[in-house]
Formats: sequence, C-alpha cells, structure tokens
Amino acid sequence: MKVSGLKIRNKKPSIFYFIKVILNLIPIIINFKKDRRIWIRQEGKNVNEKKFRKNAEKMVKVFIGLGPSYIKLGQWLSSRADLLPQPYLEILARLQDEVPAAPFEEVKKIIEKDLGKLEDVFEDFNTNPISGASLGQVYLAKYNNSQVVVKVSRPNINQIIQKDIEILRKILPLATKFIDPNLRFSIEGMFLQFIETIYEEMDYTKEADNLLSIKKNLRDEKMVVIPRVYLERTSRHILTIEYIPGIKITDIKSLELKGIDREKIVVRIHHLFFKMLLKNSIFHADPHPGNISITNDGKIILYDFGMVGRIDNETRIKLVRLYLSLIEKNPRKTVDVLLELDTLEPGVNRNVVERAIELSIRSMHGKEVDKMEVKSLMELSNKTLSKFPFKLPKNLALYMRMSSILEGIYLHHQVKFQFVKVLRRLLEQEGLVKEAHIEELRKYVKNIWKNIENSQNTDILQMYIDDKIKNDEKIIRAYKNIGYCIFASAVFIGSAINFSANQTIASVGLISSFLVCIISILKIK
Repeated sequence: MKVSGLKIRNKKPSIFYFIKVILNLIPIIINFKKDRRIWIRQEGKNVNEKKFRKNAEKMVKVFIGLGPSYIKLGQWLSSRADLLPQPYLEILARLQDEVPAAPFEEVKKIIEKDLGKLEDVFEDFNTNPISGASLGQVYLAKYNNSQVVVKVSRPNINQIIQKDIEILRKILPLATKFIDPNLRFSIEGMFLQFIETIYEEMDYTKEADNLLSIKKNLRDEKMVVIPRVYLERTSRHILTIEYIPGIKITDIKSLELKGIDREKIVVRIHHLFFKMLLKNSIFHADPHPGNISITNDGKIILYDFGMVGRIDNETRIKLVRLYLSLIEKNPRKTVDVLLELDTLEPGVNRNVVERAIELSIRSMHGKEVDKMEVKSLMELSNKTLSKFPFKLPKNLALYMRMSSILEGIYLHHQVKFQFVKVLRRLLEQEGLVKEAHIEELRKYVKNIWKNIENSQNTDILQMYIDDKIKNDEKIIRAYKNIGYCIFASAVFIGSAINFSANQTIASVGLISSFLVCIISILKIK
C-alpha cells in the first residue's frame, strides 16, 4: 500500500528494503562527495552550479521517495553549511514546506481514534491540507467559533520511523567514510540528536508543552505572538492551536508593501532566538521560513514547537561567557570557553586557534580582515594542526542548527545587520553580563581553593621541613604561611590579567585573593 509515495512496510525492514535504500543512496552520496571536494578546493568559486543543483535535486527526490525519516534528515542537512555546498542547501531547503500529503481518509481515522467523530469534535473541517511536513500535515478547522490549525500525524508514522532509523544506524558507518574524517565526530553527534528529536516530534503532547513553556518565557515580549493551544483537542497524534495568519518571513515583496522595516525584523528575530538560548532552558530550534511569519504591524509569529533545544544551566552560562568574550575581543578567553564546551580537541594548538578567532572577532566588529593575514594563518594551520580542531558535541547540535538557519534569514534579506551589536544589547538588557562575570569570579575562587587544597595535600614542603627543622612547630607554620601567600600572590596576578577588560571584576578578584591569603594564614594559626 502506498500513501503519497510513502510505502507502509512491515515492522522489521527486510533485507530487500535495506538493499533498495542502499542502492538509492549510493549514487547521491558519490555525487555529493565529488561536489563537496570541488566546492572546498575552489572555495565555491567558478564551480558548475547547474550540475550541483541537478545533483541536489536528485537527492531531494530520493529523500522524498524513501519516506519521512529521510525527508527529516534532508531538513537537518539543509541548514548545515559546514557539510553541504551552498547550491545543495538551497535545494534541500524546499523540503521544509513541499512535502506530499497523505489521503484524508487515512488522516480522518487518526483523528477519530484519538478524539471521536470528526463532526462532533470540530464545527467545520477543511479536508485540503494547507501544508505537509515530514511527520504530519496541517489543516484548517473551526472550534468554539474560532478558526484553528489542526496538525495530524502521518498514517503509520511510528512504525515507518522506527524501521527507517534502524536502517540509518546501519548505514551511518558506511556514509561517514564519504566525508572528511575531521567532521565525523560532528556527524555522529548530529545523528544522535536527530534520532532523539524525531521521536520527540512525533508526540504532539510534548509539542504542546514546548509551546506553553516558550510562551511563558516570552510573555514580556510585546512584539512576539505565539498561538494558543487547545489541550482538549490535542493528543499524541493531534495538535490543535489558534490560527494566526501572517506574512512569511522570506516574502520580501509583501513585507515591503506593508511598509514593514525588514532590518528591524531581522534584528528582532536574532534578539528573540538568542534570548531563548541564553536566558532560558528551552529554545525553538527550527526557525526555518515556514515557521516564522510577520503580522501587518510587524510582530513576529512563531509556529511549530516540535523541535526544541534544551541545555542545562551550566552550558547556558558557558555560552553566555563565550559570546561575552567575543564582544570583549578576547580570543584567549574564547578558546578557554570552547575547551570547556568540549568543542575543541584538548591538545589543539592554541596559538593558531586564537589567531583564527582574532580574525573572526575583527570581522564580527565590522573591521576588514587583511587577506595576507588569512593566507598566512591558513598556511600555518596546515603545518601545525594534524586534524580539524573543532567538533560538535551532541548537546550543541540543535543550537548550531538554530544559528545556521537564522543566518540564512539574514542573508536572504541582505539588510544592514551587525550581530555583535544585537548580542551586546541582549546581554546587557537581560542582565547576562553580570551573570557571566559572577561565574568567571566563582571559577577563579574555586581554583584558588583547589590550589590551596593541593598544597595541603602535597608532601614535598613537609618533607623539606621535617628534614631541616623537625621539632619547631612555629617555623613549620611559618613555612606553610609562606606557601599560602605564594599561591595568593599568584592569584593576584592571574586575576588582574584575566579581568583586564573589566576593572571592577579585577578589583573584586584582587580583594578576594587577599582575603583568601588572610583566611589561609589564620587557618594555620
């Protein structure tokens, strides 16, 4: 049985289906490998873009033919500029909205199984879908005298996803052989996150919870509109929300006809999404053009909360510190935080990475980077870095996806926009600068105590004392006090160097170090 090109299969994939998938994927993987090699070697210049687009079209066709899991995978890939050449990204982006719908008779069975007879549940129901996604499709209906949007799972979606994921797990080791060895860690992390996300997206009660959480977090944002969710008409396979029409974020012509300032819209969207990331524990991770619209008075409407990112508070603060170090133009601190986030290999050549980040910081702050500097750095990195130093941990995969899609929105509008200004304003307005500085201070105080504890546990000084002055307790205490003050003095210098960009924090660090020294001496006495 076929449903709009999606074949419903038995619970366990047969060897024949596995072979079919492999035979479909091998040609597009080979084409992709060749195209990516050319794209990198020629830095995207003077390439046969027509050929690239043709190969990308074949990839889209294969993904649609293989089913929802592959369509969702294509959506993930459409935002990965680190993996795919630009022509591929543009073609794969079509998978965000242009997905064939399943017959309504199949969909009706799902609605009636979960909620009851269609005519009893909704006052009116338009059986023509307004959009189709990889995991579900969307309809307009009427409920409580209001227009609503009803999202319904695709027929047999759970079984289809389960079988496809099983096959993708087997294919991944083979597929990674066709990409740069340096990117394999990132690919594996992305795939693990992809599996977790796709299972979560299939449960619409979780999407309803995500919507309510984000709506609560953004309740003070006057220029943001998030639809109301009708929980009494929502189940694992059905989501009913308020219908709020708007202008698609990429519809430049319509936005300009309404007199909407596109530069302000781009700034607001970046502010909004990075506020979710840096201030809250949950953020919308799928801001593609189909999920963002604009009202006639310039407010931002958010749709589709199935794909969200969650980061723990420790990681969130590290991201705040990372962005603050970029604003403060401090490559050394940037590398420190990248190491803490586990996005850099521990043994990386810091000098090379810091120089690369310094160039990036200059560009972020609107300064032109000298081409000879870039060339010199590239030559140096080729000699000193045995492998690509960056990697993408699983917990940051959705964060990178969100950032990449937002960049695509900015590039589409081609307006005057400087991300560092948006970021600085956000960190100041939300009190995140203070939070980051407090965390920096906490880390240094923690290191102080750690050094003190290490000194207490070290037998070298005690052995020296025992050998020279075995019976004089006062002299023993004196030597120990000297040791503590040496540590405290080192902290004086370290604090002053580290916080040179912020004199207030430097002063606090110096005073804290002095107090630690006094406490340490009193502790011995």
